[in-house]
Amino acid sequence: MKFLKRLIPFRKREPQVAVVRLSGIIGGTGNFNRSLSLRSVESNIEAAFSQKKALAVALIINSPGGSPVQADLIQKRISDLANEKDKPVFVFCEDVAASGGYWIALAANEIYANASSIIGSIGVVSAGFGFNEAINKIGVERRIYATGDKKGMLDPFQPENSDHVSHLKSLQGEIFTLFQDWVKSRRGARLKGTPEELFSGAFWTGVKAKELGLIDGLGDMRTVMQERFGENVQFKTFEKKTGLLSRFGLSSKKEGDAASEVINDLLDSIEARALWNRFGL
Repeated sequence: MKFLKRLIPFRKREPQVAVVRLSGIIGGTGNFNRSLSLRSVESNIEAAFSQKKALAVALIINSPGGSPVQADLIQKRISDLANEKDKPVFVFCEDVAASGGYWIALAANEIYANASSIIGSIGVVSAGFGFNEAINKIGVERRIYATGDKKGMLDPFQPENSDHVSHLKSLQGEIFTLFQDWVKSRRGARLKGTPEELFSGAFWTGVKAKELGLIDGLGDMRTVMQERFGENVQFKTFEKKTGLLSRFGLSSKKEGDAASEVINDLLDSIEARALWNRFGL
């Protein structure tokens, strides 16, 4: 039947929207969390924009943030392709689009969210642990041999150094300025909140985010796209495929790498879980 329909001349084609799902910690490396990076999503983004029949590209974002570098690389690829293919981009936030997740969302022409979605967290945070007292109690001595007086800075097994903390905060300040400038350049006059409120690092529900001008409206992808392109709009989805082992948090690496990989994956999993938990998820 589909073949026969293609043979009928001047047949009216249904409008189509290409959909890309972006979900996970940005820049994560472990096998236990499905992370986002330009490398992992670029092929799907390019495939979506290459759909000649697609009137627009819709991005479904569900991310609490992560690496600002990967967030910027992803949004830049989206922005470049949108300009090259001359296609509008719509973002639909699911549970959370915060920090780096919101950074990516700003690549869109319009941003939508659920009333209960978590939006915002415009700021920069670095977190870690201090183990210096713990290793002292069990009689372990930490030894570092390095050139450069700051080469071993922020070592979790050494006492906190105020100079090192000041250096870290200066780096955070630079990234924070870039984040603020990016928000202002994309949202412009749509922003309704004060800078002190918008750039405090706070996060809000979709309802409040709309009031502040961080998003354009409330709604799900299907409803909004039907209102924009008609009830018969068709969706073609592109999302990262995962192998059978990775679905269970397992790797296909050689046995010799197994021990170190398991430890790293567990630590990554704990860190990822903590990031999601910040937003009650």
